[in-house]
Amino acid sequence: MAPMNTPAPPGSGGDAEPPVVLTAEEGAEYRRLRKAASVHHRRTRYAGASVLLLLALLLAPVSVVAVWLNEEVTDTDRYVQTVAPLAKDPSVQNAVTDRLTDRVVAEVDVDAVTKSLGDALAKAGAPQAVVDKSQALSGPLRAAVTDVVHRIVNRVITSDFFAQAWDAANRRAHAAVVNVLTGSDKGALRAEGDTVKLDLGTVIDQVKQRLVDAGFEKASAIPSVDRQITLFQSDELSKAQAGMRLLDIVGTWLPVLTVLLAGLAVWTNPAHRTMLLVAGVGVAVMMVVLLVALAVARRLYLDAVPASTLPADAAASIYDTFVRFLRDSTRTLLVVAVITALAAFLYGPSRVARGTRDLARRGTGAGGQALSRAGLRTGSAGRWLDTHRSWTNGIVIGGGVLALLLWNFPTVGAVALVVGLVLVVMAVLAVLAAAQGPAPRPTAGAPGRASPPAAPAG
Repeated sequence: MAPMNTPAPPGSGGDAEPPVVLTAEEGAEYRRLRKAASVHHRRTRYAGASVLLLLALLLAPVSVVAVWLNEEVTDTDRYVQTVAPLAKDPSVQNAVTDRLTDRVVAEVDVDAVTKSLGDALAKAGAPQAVVDKSQALSGPLRAAVTDVVHRIVNRVITSDFFAQAWDAANRRAHAAVVNVLTGSDKGALRAEGDTVKLDLGTVIDQVKQRLVDAGFEKASAIPSVDRQITLFQSDELSKAQAGMRLLDIVGTWLPVLTVLLAGLAVWTNPAHRTMLLVAGVGVAVMMVVLLVALAVARRLYLDAVPASTLPADAAASIYDTFVRFLRDSTRTLLVVAVITALAAFLYGPSRVARGTRDLARRGTGAGGQALSRAGLRTGSAGRWLDTHRSWTNGIVIGGGVLALLLWNFPTVGAVALVVGLVLVVMAVLAVLAAAQGPAPRPTAGAPGRASPPAAPAG
């Protein structure tokens, strides 16, 4: 077997060393070592990419919660937008109305009123039987007072005044959200032990004034301590505060770190498209896990709130209102992850992917040919689009991604709109590329073309 020459190292002119001659066995060993080194390098890249992706997937749900928390704490408009629906929620309105009605009626001494009535009847010379029966009016009188107070309070709570006062109080006291997260006892919204309370002083003042105007002078005696309503009560509040403080700290940089880890995982893996597909599926699974966790947390929260503190329907409305933007963000990211995985799959070599691409190519080609037959030919512009199709598609997809990044709180509808526009633009560009028409024939003597040979003389 012929010996193997290894390439000579670069040198200078005549000083170059002679090539090293390897035997057949040495050449085979050299190739085996190079192949082993290549395999080891690829395995290292696969392992590193897998670790990076695992870290990114574990941090993905935490990042979503951290971003939501950071927005709620730092953005006053966002926070007011979050809590505003509570003022018009029927279950919350009923709970506030019932609570205020009970407190007002408690200040009315119905027994003293009936006793005074009996004394007045006795002094007026009424029969003893009538005086004794006057004491039985205590129950109906209490019911009548309760009904009147309930109707007055309900008119206040269901009026625009309550909604406006609610929004104004939350906007002025937005710092109270930070107080709850840090366990502070200052502000309208405050944490006291294992409870979170809201001060309804402005609303109660309005209720008291209307009751006094209606003839219930005792309403002015409602004590200041009754100006609070409990929103949350849970033994786990202190733990949640510690966790939320940590999330608030990392709310800015954790999402950036998560995206970088996912990007490095795709870039490190030798099979970029496959890793992008796996990353999309993984993120989608983690978003489903987060949605399940929110549902479990909702059940735990409802079980932790006693019915005597807050009715179940009001507690459910409060929880759903507070976390609705978190749910929306999670669903949006779930849809984005699914679309990313689907795009990575359709760019792959599978039969379904090839068939889908061929179908799209035939459809746009037919559209372009129809335009060409109608005389709407794109000419050189179409040929340029056809030659640079990968670049134009990349620019369009990049523009869609940038639009979502710049979109303020994108929803599932926003993602669907952007994806639809991206697909439409890509289809239009493909149709224009297919409508280029026939290529122009080369003319004699054109640059880069050989001229036809001249006919022989004679």
